[in-house]
Amino acid sequence: MSTFLGLPGLRRRDDDHARDDAAAPFGPVPHPDEPLRWGPAFPAAARRTLRDEQLRRNLGHATRTIRAKRAAVVDEVPDWEALRDAGSAVKEQVMANLPALLARLEENVAARGGTVHWARDAAEANAIVTEIARAKGADEVVKVKSMATQEIGLNEHLADHGIAAIETDLAELIVQLADDMPSHILVPAIHRNRTEIRDIFRQRMADAPADLSDVPRELAMAARAHLRRKFLTAKVAVSGANFGVADTGTLAVVESEGNGRMCLTLPETLVTVMGIEKLIPTYTDLEVFAQLLPRSSTGERMNPYTSLWTGVTPGDGPQEFHLILLDNGRTDVLADEVGRSALHCIRCSACLNVCPVYERVGGHAYGSVYPGPIGAILTPQLTASTGGLSGADDVNASLPYASTLCGACYDVCPVKIDIPSILVDLRAREVDADRGRAVDPWRAAMKAASWVMSDGDRFGLAGRAATLGHVLGGRDGVIAKAPPPASAWTRDRDLPAPPRQTFRQWMAEHESSAGTTGTDTHETDGGGR
Repeated sequence: MSTFLGLPGLRRRDDDHARDDAAAPFGPVPHPDEPLRWGPAFPAAARRTLRDEQLRRNLGHATRTIRAKRAAVVDEVPDWEALRDAGSAVKEQVMANLPALLARLEENVAARGGTVHWARDAAEANAIVTEIARAKGADEVVKVKSMATQEIGLNEHLADHGIAAIETDLAELIVQLADDMPSHILVPAIHRNRTEIRDIFRQRMADAPADLSDVPRELAMAARAHLRRKFLTAKVAVSGANFGVADTGTLAVVESEGNGRMCLTLPETLVTVMGIEKLIPTYTDLEVFAQLLPRSSTGERMNPYTSLWTGVTPGDGPQEFHLILLDNGRTDVLADEVGRSALHCIRCSACLNVCPVYERVGGHAYGSVYPGPIGAILTPQLTASTGGLSGADDVNASLPYASTLCGACYDVCPVKIDIPSILVDLRAREVDADRGRAVDPWRAAMKAASWVMSDGDRFGLAGRAATLGHVLGGRDGVIAKAPPPASAWTRDRDLPAPPRQTFRQWMAEHESSAGTTGTDTHETDGGGR
């Protein structure tokens, strides 16, 4: 087996102890056992990543750049809103007729020489891919960037069975070499800057030039030379799919680097892992998404490479094609009338690039291969059967709170997923799931607040007591560090200092003054207060 990339030997588990500087992971998140649930809950993870100033600078620069490009190309399209409506309508149609469309897709793929497999969960999908690779005698497979294979932890599973999975997308290659986890759906290495990538290549890429600089062209050329040999020798390729056309059995992958085209055409065997929600009914529906996806994702009018294949063509391209239709919790999401629209997602990542929470904490804080606003609604639903919507005992229970509910994610979503409304619905379910638990400081605080606010005298007394906090404010009128229980707020956020007097006290003085002078209160109050 080739170990040219150092894979899978670079992969580390918690029980690996013998590490040297060259083998230690660059990334803060070595490959987890559960791709949809790793690390601490979001609040704790976000608190940690907020301290990483380099990460915040990298994210801020990258997301601002992508946002500006997207806004420019979207403004060029006069019927953009009509396109969004059309995309949303197609997805609604798919969700309403998913079983019939899947059966039609299977029939058409088989009729054109492909083999369709059904996988209920990650274990079944991984086992199918492994069996196919073994049958072909492959100890190495090349991969196109694929969220579905990340979701099931395919690389790790193949490594456990002696098969190296080589990522060929540049950003995915960076993440893989660094023994890290992706932090963005479209730009997995968005948390890295050029200097960090140069260091990763120098240390982990055996054939990297010794004088490699951090100039983007040099980095890209080094990766290209590194991957060329893999493309030409691989027997098996693994891909995801952006779309699957039910009427023709056609699969589609859109990409920017050409690595996908190499993987999809050169190896003898092609295995595609596709979530069952990626269907579209007809070939002409591609017209809508071919306009929506590149503009929303990379800010391009059209992506450089669009590969379409239908079954097997003798003498041209892979001579064996396997399509694995992955459920892995999707039918549970489909059964949810409110949350099912999360399955409309076409993985453009536009919602990540406009989210103020994502921009500050990065993707690793979400503890899932699906970060950002879409991850905050999709991950808890996909893991619902294993605790994702069962209350605070599951780390994914905090994800619906990883949002300001500003609505920017809905404004940019190309298929109009109402993420804020789904977040609110999921929050309500998590609150309901936690009712009746023995210890809940937040619920106790809410009960105390309810008791105080239900009585005018108690509320007035509490207000007067709160004004004492004015002394804690600095010159800027902000309390940076407060004693408990207010410390739970000031640990992560600024707290405006309370005024010197309550509104009731001000009103009493105001009315008293108005009564003495006989002046109309509205005229004297003006805007001075």
